Amino acid sequence: MRKLTWVLLFAALFALQGFAQEHYTEGPVWNVTTIRVKPAHFDDYMTALRQNIKPFWDEAKRQGVVMDYKVFIKETQSSPQDWDIALCVLYKNHAQLDGLAAKFEAIRDKLPGGKKAAQEGNEKRGEIREIISQELVQEIVLK
Repeated sequence: MRKLTWVLLFAALFALQGFAQEHYTEGPVWNVTTIRVKPAHFDDYMTALRQNIKPFWDEAKRQGVVMDYKVFIKETQSSPQDWDIALCVLYKNHAQLDGLAAKFEAIRDKLPGGKKAAQEGNEKRGEIREIISQELVQEIVLK
């Protein structure tokens, strides 16, 4: 009886997985960071993104470490605590996230100023923004 229960449980789990795959196929993975910029610092933050973050992501994209990246500005607000900017980085799949820290460090070190400039840039951005959330989401394609 106990063996039959386990067999039925595993069968149900696999059936649910198959049922989910009936509706969609898995697509790429997005890392989405939402940020609230401190009042009167929006232009400063955008300048920092353009000067420091854009070259980093452009190089990561050129090297194939990431597929793409996007920056979104939220046009509506639900509350004063809501986010202003979303930074989204696209990866081909979950496997592309393996060893990411080492790849990012190599890119950072290749850019002008290297590690020191990156640390200073992170500190400056940290003073004028608050990270609201960081989410990993998988895109799906409906069948």
